[in-house]
Amino acid sequence: MKSMTGYGRASAPLGTHTLTVQVSSVNRKTLDLTVKLPREWESFEPLVGELVRQNAVRGKVHVDVELTGAAGASEVDWDETAAAGLFKRLAQFASSRGVTFTPTPELLLTLLNSQRKGSSVPAAETAEPVLAGALAEALKSFSAMRAQEGASLLADFLKRLDTLSRHVAVVAGRAPQVPAAYRDTLNKRLREAGLELDVADERVLKEIALFADRCDITEELTRLQSHFDQFTALLKSGGEIGRKSEFILQEIGREVHTIGSKANDLTISQNVIELKNELERIREQIANVE
Repeated sequence: MKSMTGYGRASAPLGTHTLTVQVSSVNRKTLDLTVKLPREWESFEPLVGELVRQNAVRGKVHVDVELTGAAGASEVDWDETAAAGLFKRLAQFASSRGVTFTPTPELLLTLLNSQRKGSSVPAAETAEPVLAGALAEALKSFSAMRAQEGASLLADFLKRLDTLSRHVAVVAGRAPQVPAAYRDTLNKRLREAGLELDVADERVLKEIALFADRCDITEELTRLQSHFDQFTALLKSGGEIGRKSEFILQEIGREVHTIGSKANDLTISQNVIELKNELERIREQIANVE
């Protein structure tokens, strides 16, 4: 089992530069990949995507590739004189049209980027194997973190499944007693109403039989145990389990709801409430699983 939350980082020398790759992810129902690369290396995006998909199938994953010089300064170099000239011309143009010129930081960045000097970024052919190696190393750490957190989630799920099973055991033990309790309550109410009927009276027996049929939860308990077994096997299977586990939890919730609607018993109703609360906690956590 893997969590969808993870982080990995790796660096590698590239000529006089240092190439740094960072991979991070948070929860998302599908794989949502974003990649930040130096402009000159945008052609590497398919390669990055292919390597990431070998390690993640769900989650919002972001890959940040940064190239720095020996001193650690970002490798960005602008022709400030040319940018200043362009800025002045733009201001003059706005003035000649009677438009108030109020430059913003975004405008200044756009002007500077339009006047970048010849890039000293290493050629793509040279950078590709270095980038692939650094990304693979970052993904290794990234996957290890997701697996470690996944192991913690697995332990938590198994503990909560045990809690669910205990509540279901209480319900299963109480269920056979419900018709008898109803019979006693029915007889008591009849006596209080001044209606003395024999316990073997056909009408009483029919009413009790109908009640027993309405509150019978044998099928629901059987299906619940089957769902618990499926969920446990899925948790221990490895690989992608998120979508399938959500479906199984939905089915468990449906059976619990049906038991609650049939309950007609305080003890069963109390345990159904606890089952629903525990299921909600599991659903919240399963959203973190790949």
